[in-house]
Amino acid sequence: MKSIVFFEDSAAETLLPLTFTRPVARLRIGILTISEKWSKRLNATISYKTRSYLRELFTSCSSQDNLYINGSVCPDEQLVQQVGTLASGEALVQGAVIIAFNASGIHSESINISDAHFKKIAYAANFIKISYPEDVFKHNGIELTKDFALISSQRTSKTVSSTNTVLGDNIFVEEGAMAECSTFNTLTGPIYIGRNAQVWEGSNIRGPFALCEGARVKMGSKMYPDTTIGPHCTAGGEISNSVMMANSAKGHEGYLGNAVIGEWCNIGGGSNNSNLKNNYANVKLWDYTKQTLRDTGLYKCGLIMGDHSKCGITTMFNTGTVVGVGANLFGGRIKDTFIPDFSWGGADDLSVYRLDKALETFARVQEKRGDTLCPKEMDMLTEVFKLTQQYRTFK
Repeated sequence: MKSIVFFEDSAAETLLPLTFTRPVARLRIGILTISEKWSKRLNATISYKTRSYLRELFTSCSSQDNLYINGSVCPDEQLVQQVGTLASGEALVQGAVIIAFNASGIHSESINISDAHFKKIAYAANFIKISYPEDVFKHNGIELTKDFALISSQRTSKTVSSTNTVLGDNIFVEEGAMAECSTFNTLTGPIYIGRNAQVWEGSNIRGPFALCEGARVKMGSKMYPDTTIGPHCTAGGEISNSVMMANSAKGHEGYLGNAVIGEWCNIGGGSNNSNLKNNYANVKLWDYTKQTLRDTGLYKCGLIMGDHSKCGITTMFNTGTVVGVGANLFGGRIKDTFIPDFSWGGADDLSVYRLDKALETFARVQEKRGDTLCPKEMDMLTEVFKLTQQYRTFK
């Protein structure tokens, strides 16, 4: 079996806060994470060459027969075929972007990812690269459709209950999934219902849409196209063109649109995000690398939320809001469009969320869901707390 090592370029920084807590290749877009997409297509084992504080959680393989792939690049058939033809010492590139290189026979400790000694093979075709947080929802519909074809190929879907209404036949249901008295419109794109996932009564779902393993859509929900509800997430209310990574909850009424929600997040009942400015101008997002707002080039852009962040009931987020890792927000309207990592409080009285209290809450949340916040994860989150201290200018 082939061995893939996912390396990182500048996207590890420009994708913050989503990449504070994971390698770039562990981002979910479509149905699968980027690393899962490559692994399935190449039938390969995977590991990660990532930042130092993440290495205890995401290890790198020391094999001398590794294929190194840029963790921000999503595969397609043409790209996979081209990567598969690389000989040892050859790198596939497009402009300044190194897509992949074959390091067979080269010891991993001696590899320099930007090494000029690799023979460069130019790649001319288009491909999807995830460089900024908004790219996740921007390209989610395309990636979802590609993943659907990959997962469902030469497989038979489980039967959908007759209590549902299904428009078209572009639906795939995994073993153990349950859906009753709901509407599935696959005429606009495929719908994937993962293993042991649940769609409760009265829900309306329009593809492309993915409900991943163990996730659930609550009663009377409205799920719009280009939306992914990640593994073990809870979704309710109205969600459009958004990605929930895993283990997060937005289970009540309220709107989530053009958004990316990390892991272990919770959106309180009645909360909403704006995704469109009244003047229809391009939305600007906080950029950690520039330490200022960056023009996304999009007129629709909602909420970006890092892992372990939460908001209380009826929270209102402005268009283009970035919430860092481990924030705990409450009190209604959030005026600022950048909420630093490990913030506590409301719009007018933010303070530092003490690390010990934050970790205690994170552990409690995971325990309630049958998981454990392990010491290595605590060490990683402690490092994120230190790395983001500069942004917490309040007392």
